[in-house]
Amino acid sequence: MSRSFETILLDTDADGIATITLDRPDKLNAFNKAMLDDLLAAFDATDADDAVRAVIVTGSGRAFCAGADLSEGGATFDYEKRGGRWADGDSPVDQDGNVDWSNPAVRDGGGMLSLRIFESRKPVIGAINGPAVGVGATMTLPMDFRLASDTARFGFVFARRGIVPEATSTWFLPRLVGIGQALEWCYSARLFDAAEALRGGLVRSVHAPDDLLLAARALARELTAESAPVSISLMRRMLWAGLGAQHPMDAHRLESRVMWLRGASADAREGVGAFLEKRPAAFPDSVSAAWGDFADWFDRPRYR
Repeated sequence: MSRSFETILLDTDADGIATITLDRPDKLNAFNKAMLDDLLAAFDATDADDAVRAVIVTGSGRAFCAGADLSEGGATFDYEKRGGRWADGDSPVDQDGNVDWSNPAVRDGGGMLSLRIFESRKPVIGAINGPAVGVGATMTLPMDFRLASDTARFGFVFARRGIVPEATSTWFLPRLVGIGQALEWCYSARLFDAAEALRGGLVRSVHAPDDLLLAARALARELTAESAPVSISLMRRMLWAGLGAQHPMDAHRLESRVMWLRGASADAREGVGAFLEKRPAAFPDSVSAAWGDFADWFDRPRYR
């Protein structure tokens, strides 16, 4: 799979590993409306393509993503003045200055992207090749794993810009690194290196720049080469959903339903047969066909 976008590149190799590359190197891959739209479309494409087993996200040039494009100066985050930044349509502010908080134009674009990554039906790996600041850091949080180059730098810099964390990071970051570490990084708004990100639990591993994508692709293959694609897709959603469950019974109900249906699937028959016959499994079911049985069982926040 290869298709053209304005601000990103998308390619898939023979092993079914799709790579999304943020591609505004002259702007340090700064995040803008065009990049948001391209990334949403790219994840729609990887979900729809049953040849894709996993997705890697990285950056071109020397940065992963330097954060929001600040070319509009002090008005960059003044969404009220600009009538909403990310969504098309009517302004959420009426002539009396009242804000319609249900209007999509009120919503944070980074959050729309994070929710879309959260909803991915394929595993997502961040290969953070350089600075990842602001939304460049927060967009990686709903990815399953983050690998970093030893030249990477991270920063939850919102307090130094007079704003607050976004892109659903107040939900993801404390769950990934603990509330104390999340508060320290957000309060100080300082930049920190890949070694500190590793110690704090933000990244899985640190690599030399030339080894980063090789390591990410090796991990993607290790995760998916011998596993049923439908099983991986479902367990990704089940494990994330479990973080918000109120009681283990919630997990038991969901697991029981999914096991009931998948236990009778062609994948389950093939998996058991391959084990008994001591041969590699060739799982026949596809994510796109199987997902319809389960979509209504998961909370699916609107990313668009």
